[in-house]
Amino acid sequence: MSERLDEFPPMRVAVVTFAPVEQLAAHREHLDLPWPLLADPQRAVYRQFGLERGSFAEVWGLDTLRLYYELLRQGRKLRRPAQDTRQLGGDFVIDRDRRLVAAFRPRSPDSRPSVDELLAAVSRAG
Repeated sequence: MSERLDEFPPMRVAVVTFAPVEQLAAHREHLDLPWPLLADPQRAVYRQFGLERGSFAEVWGLDTLRLYYELLRQGRKLRRPAQDTRQLGGDFVIDRDRRLVAAFRPRSPDSRPSVDELLAAVSRAG
């Protein structure tokens, strides 16, 4: 996705994680994020957006293992998880009037929305 960031219009982006506040700097550096990183260790935002914990099979299925294999093949170094690997994330587009325009709640870590899907949602948000 990072190679297509220039296709997005100017907008505000925030990344919410359930990592503790004291781990935010390391988390942001590891993920190489250009956006603000917000801590939600109690997962209140996760609950409000309907983000659940996946089952072991959903999170560690064959597609997820393929994804990690491909990352390793590309030379990425994976670290042992220090957080809850079963907490599912999501991607949300909210317009200027604070209305939810699009919600992507994948059932596994490898099924995030495509850049084209996100661009379409941002376009609908105006």
